[in-house]
Amino acid sequence: MIQVEHLVKKFGLRTAVDDVSFEVGKGTVLGVLGPNGAGKTTTIRMIAGYLPPTAGTVAVNGIDVAADPVAAQKQMGYMPENTPLYDEMTVAGFLGFLAELRGFSGKERDRRVDAILEKCMLAKVRHQTIDTLSKGYRRRTSLAQALLHDPAVLLLDEPTEGLDPNQKQVVRDMINEMAPDKIILLSTHVLEEVEALCSRALIISEGRLKADSAPADLKKRSASYNALTVELLAPRAEALQAFGRIPDVERVEFVAGDDRKQVLRLVPRDRQSLAVGAVETAARHKWMVTEMRSDPGRLDEVFRQITTTADVVKQSA
Repeated sequence: MIQVEHLVKKFGLRTAVDDVSFEVGKGTVLGVLGPNGAGKTTTIRMIAGYLPPTAGTVAVNGIDVAADPVAAQKQMGYMPENTPLYDEMTVAGFLGFLAELRGFSGKERDRRVDAILEKCMLAKVRHQTIDTLSKGYRRRTSLAQALLHDPAVLLLDEPTEGLDPNQKQVVRDMINEMAPDKIILLSTHVLEEVEALCSRALIISEGRLKADSAPADLKKRSASYNALTVELLAPRAEALQAFGRIPDVERVEFVAGDDRKQVLRLVPRDRQSLAVGAVETAARHKWMVTEMRSDPGRLDEVFRQITTTADVVKQSA
């Protein structure tokens, strides 16, 4: 369990993190989402024990990070956005060096290095110096160093930043594989990352926690949530009028069509479901519906809405 209570960080007169509180348990991938400069990385660094808070507390599995940072850090693996890597060392040599710093030696050190090289798909580059690695392999090496001691908690800051789509998928697959057995905090400004990986998301803007929900629940706050696209065989003008009379329809938009087939978009009032009313309307007029799909909402709409409003909005996960 990670418990963050009333966390504040100030740099001079600037407040980078302003009274952030949340809890997260095992089996959760928690996305820490926000614009650049929102306070995401600062929050992660305070949880990791690398940056002291101005106020507030962080506890990891019951250990106060400020009071006993060494014990707390044994519980955590931290992958910064720009992990310091020793370019002149081989991948295996670098990981072996870090394993020794973690207190492992001899056969146990070698066992852990071999295991993590396999887990992170680094075995074929184990003898290459780090300066010869592609960005994808460098990010995997960064992840490997965070996993050497098999921590209960993983703190990942922009883990797929700068990777191509194939490299991103490799890292995401690794995170998904580990998710059931760990607490994973993933700091990102990439909405696609949140939808692909996270069971819960925090949105931080201007240092303040503005939302805390499952991504699917956040999308329900989108203006397009439950908008209904209907493809049917019907006269255009008559269909526009008939669907516009359905209760809870705010407006009907013509998308495409010809003399026979129409594609209409029904926008709901207060995000109400329109499917039943649309089916009943089509049946009453004996119009053949060829396709109907409801919009699940868009996280980018919600992100813009939340990060451009002044009020703090918190939702339970």
